[in-house]
Amino acid sequence: MTEDCLFCNMVAGSVPIEPLHDDELCFAIRDINPRAPVHLLVIPKEHIATVRDLTEDHSALLGRMTVVANRLARDEGLAERGYRLAFNVGDEGGQTIYHIHLHVLGGRQLGAEG
Repeated sequence: MTEDCLFCNMVAGSVPIEPLHDDELCFAIRDINPRAPVHLLVIPKEHIATVRDLTEDHSALLGRMTVVANRLARDEGLAERGYRLAFNVGDEGGQTIYHIHLHVLGGRQLGAEG
């Protein structure tokens, strides 16, 4: 845990959240600055700064995050319509919080990125 990390403070309970999901590996919340009608974040409880820091040891965590993201997308009515799962990596990749998090975006036609 990093004291100055927003998501670590959420894990520690010092920043209150309304979780959509919470288990031993990750939790999920609604993005406070949504880029689409549905914009959720799946966040690992372990502090990992960027996707570049992932190793093979994180395979179970990434699998769990993906399963959670897919379930939340179904719960939000996005499964048949389609949705985007995305990690932002580094400054030029749009990462603003240096604790990895998986974006779940949908609810409208999403354009090409990049």
